[in-house]
Amino acid sequence: MKIRRKNAIFEREFTFSQSIMGKPQVGEMAPYFKSKTQDGDTLSLADLRGERVILYFYPKDNTSGCTLEAKSLRDGKEELTRMGFRIIGVSPDSEKSHRNFCTKHDLNFTLLADTDHSVAEAYGVWAEKSMYGRKYMGILRTTFVIDAEGRIERIFEKVDTANHYQQILKAYQE
Repeated sequence: MKIRRKNAIFEREFTFSQSIMGKPQVGEMAPYFKSKTQDGDTLSLADLRGERVILYFYPKDNTSGCTLEAKSLRDGKEELTRMGFRIIGVSPDSEKSHRNFCTKHDLNFTLLADTDHSVAEAYGVWAEKSMYGRKYMGILRTTFVIDAEGRIERIFEKVDTANHYQQILKAYQE
C-alpha cells in the first residue's frame, strides 16, 4: 500500500510504502504534527516543546472502548498533570464530533481532529484492520509518551482502555 504525505518544509508530496514508515521507536524524535483541536485552534508538536505529552490515538468518538479510555484519562488527569504530563487524544473525527464528545463525557484535555489521517500516518498507527471479514483502514489504538525534548519516551500498544491512566502510572512506578 502506498501512502502520500506532504512534507511541510518543502510543500511537496512524497509517496512512502507503509512497510517502510512503521511506528517511531522509543528514543527516536517524535514525528512532527500539526492539526486542529476540538476548539478549532491549531496545535503542533513545536507548540508542545518543553512539555511531557501523552499522545493517545483512538479509533472513534463515543464508541465503547474509546469512551472508557477517555474517561480513564479524564479521571487520572490531575495525577498525570502532577507528574508533568499533558494529555492529547487523536482520532479521525471532526472538531465538532470532538466538541460533542468532550461535552458529553466532561473531558478535560485536548483532542486533535486528524480528519486527513496525517498525524496517525506519521506515527504509523493508520493501518489496515479487519472486522467480520471486512478490511478497512483505521487507527491502531496506541499511546506515545513524548518527553520535553520531543523524543518518544514510552509506547503503549496493548492499551487497557478502562484503566489506561493506571497503566501509565504503573509503567512509571517500575
